[in-house]
Amino acid sequence: MVRCVLTAAALVLFACSTAAEAQQQTVGAPPEASNMKLVGSNDLQARSAYQPTIHHQGNRWIAYIGHHGGTDDVPAPFNPMTGKAEPNGTSIVDVTDPARPKYLRHLPGQEGKYESGGAQMVRVCDGKALPKGEPNAVYMLRTFGSEAHEIWNVSDPASPVLITRIGGLKDTHKSWWECDTGIAYLVSGAPDWRTRRMTQIYDLSDPARPQKIRDFGLPGQEPGSTGAVPTELHGPISTGPNGNRVYFGYGTDTDGLLQIVDRDKLLSGAKEPTPDNLRYPEISRLRMSAFNGAHTTFPMLDMPIAEFAEDKDGKTRDIVMIVNEAILNECGEARQMVWFADVTTETRPMMISSYTVPEASGRFCQRGGRFGAHSSNESMAPVYYKKMAFIAFFNAGVRALDIRDPYHPKEVGHFIPSITAATDKRCIPIEGGERCKVAIQTNNVETDDRGYIYIVDRANTGLHILELTGAARAAAGLPRN
Repeated sequence: MVRCVLTAAALVLFACSTAAEAQQQTVGAPPEASNMKLVGSNDLQARSAYQPTIHHQGNRWIAYIGHHGGTDDVPAPFNPMTGKAEPNGTSIVDVTDPARPKYLRHLPGQEGKYESGGAQMVRVCDGKALPKGEPNAVYMLRTFGSEAHEIWNVSDPASPVLITRIGGLKDTHKSWWECDTGIAYLVSGAPDWRTRRMTQIYDLSDPARPQKIRDFGLPGQEPGSTGAVPTELHGPISTGPNGNRVYFGYGTDTDGLLQIVDRDKLLSGAKEPTPDNLRYPEISRLRMSAFNGAHTTFPMLDMPIAEFAEDKDGKTRDIVMIVNEAILNECGEARQMVWFADVTTETRPMMISSYTVPEASGRFCQRGGRFGAHSSNESMAPVYYKKMAFIAFFNAGVRALDIRDPYHPKEVGHFIPSITAATDKRCIPIEGGERCKVAIQTNNVETDDRGYIYIVDRANTGLHILELTGAARAAAGLPRN
């Protein structure tokens, strides 16, 4: 048995009750936390969750949460609001009072398992922000299983209305939507492309009349090409017309690639997907190790670096945070982590630092399920941008990082929710059968302008709304709570 010594250093990392002896969570045990506390929660009808998007809608705050499809062992969850079992889709939750989230609506997605069903991805834009949107409307862009992208009017979030569908696709996933221009970078699998996922760029400034701009991917993925197929896309993040950059992340847990693209050239360049036309908007690439992918590529540009304040050059730097995705349970692959790239000289990007949760701090490889990074918050609201990052780390919960010096990122807080009776098991094959364990699988994270942190669970444990405390709150520059 490992004994705990209650030193200040130990308290910063983990409370004694969460030290190395804690391998597998049990129902009824308290959450594990440091400098973060639970404000409120919702079980999301015990649905496996992916992307949360938090939208300030009039005088309310609404959480739109995408769900994976079902699993082989768990039937379609029951929706008490309709009295029916429904395939996973989109949960809509009023989080105006974060201590008392109110479930408003479940909008079913495609029937199917895992990424072949549900409605994983969701983005939201106000009609008054979109150039051709209805001023009083609020629009939700979501995937529909793996076969389509849909736009819904969610002006009344309890009664969504379907506006349009872009269908005939495969493997739709993690898209990005510019609310000020309407340009959307839709992650899709076009039937004639040689890769599972690439980018379809649409003008959705008028959500009722989508206008396709072009298809985009890496040379070698386009129709008619030959030879090896480059790593598939995971997702892009755009800085819009002012930043004029799109940061594409390719790969999940292997052969990662950060691609930096000139947005103007991407939108105005020749549209035919020839190798030359696909290369034209590219500024540079940063290849990662074969061990790691690029799930999220989050730009943090023009960051002031205190350490360099007296230097003649380089006082500010352009940084991209790259988050890998763990895929296999119980550490059955290389560690998936968080990496920081300095892209100040865009044609010569370089890695400058990395972060991971120390495995021994919770014996996470033995807890069950995935252990490793998956995603970061993507809000660029001033409350946290360029100061704090929140990383979903599966069975290690969510991690709060002080990133004011991206050359030396530092964990300042964490929260691992309690499991519930609904938390689903995760299994690995062993000789003669399989071994299954139940553990938290914090999958995605987002923040709102008020400073609340929202995490959702892949293993059916629901939504948890958190706030920073102590040293983490001070690092973020928030008032005491």
